[in-house]
Amino acid sequence: MAETNGSGIAVECQDLVKRFGDFVAVDRVTFQVRKGEIFGFLGPNGAGKSTTIRILCGLLTPSSGLARVAGLDVAIHPEEIRKRLGYMSQKFSLYNDLTVGENIDFFNGIYGVPRERRRERKEYALRMARLEDKEDSMTGPLPGGWKQRLALGCAILHEPPILFLDEPTSGVDPTARRNFWDLIHDLSAAGQTIFVTTHYMDEAEHCHRLALMHAGRMIALGAPRTLKHDMYPHGLLQLDSSDVLESMKALEHEPAVREVAVFGAGLHVTVDDLEAGARSIRDSLSRKNIGIRRLEPIPPSMEDLFVALIEAEERKTA
Repeated sequence: MAETNGSGIAVECQDLVKRFGDFVAVDRVTFQVRKGEIFGFLGPNGAGKSTTIRILCGLLTPSSGLARVAGLDVAIHPEEIRKRLGYMSQKFSLYNDLTVGENIDFFNGIYGVPRERRRERKEYALRMARLEDKEDSMTGPLPGGWKQRLALGCAILHEPPILFLDEPTSGVDPTARRNFWDLIHDLSAAGQTIFVTTHYMDEAEHCHRLALMHAGRMIALGAPRTLKHDMYPHGLLQLDSSDVLESMKALEHEPAVREVAVFGAGLHVTVDDLEAGARSIRDSLSRKNIGIRRLEPIPPSMEDLFVALIEAEERKTA
């Protein structure tokens, strides 16, 4: 079960700052992760995600502020914290020239799993990764999704209460990603705390809560559904028309339209006012003799929200 600081909090940052010379990589970041929660860290490269994770894993010392993991201060107890963590990155730490079973044996030893429990933990990892019949197979030729499940199994051999996953599904196919997230939800349901970074917007939807990072600062925090409802600053319309490209050209310079983007076989049209925006779209396309099959308000996707918030942040510093 996940260790906490006694109040159900597994991971905590308060005004966390990390500087490298004059560069501020993490800028006064504050959040808490509850026991058993799947907490997502979302942001572009350079946003401060990896630096924050390295601090939480006891690999970097904060410049100021506080970071606690499993109730321990990372600046004081980095070695103890590392014993309580599982870590998996997009660059799998597996050894391709070992068999599946040999990889598990190796990590059982690295993580200090008691000898009398190693067979039990090995069987658990094989079962969880659905690789029971591949124990003697070489790891190198395995499909990416299988390696991914094996890497996860190796990362939790020592039963860490908190698991850090750094873009763990990068480079694998959609089916493998979906299967992997099923495993993550199973671990969370069993009480394990999962801290995950991802650049896949659809994966962010699977998290219980998200922190959106930009330029070292946290610009949004909350459940995906709540964030999209409360923080998306505009109206969004789905437009399906008889001519997508001509529709896009016709709407690009409409005053009531903020942005037009291709989304599937139609368009997502961002407006300040839904009623006025829809009226303007109908008038504009009517003048071009473009038929409208569908024009209705829709909730924003996580990608819609993320792009809008990043653009708002960049306008502040422009």
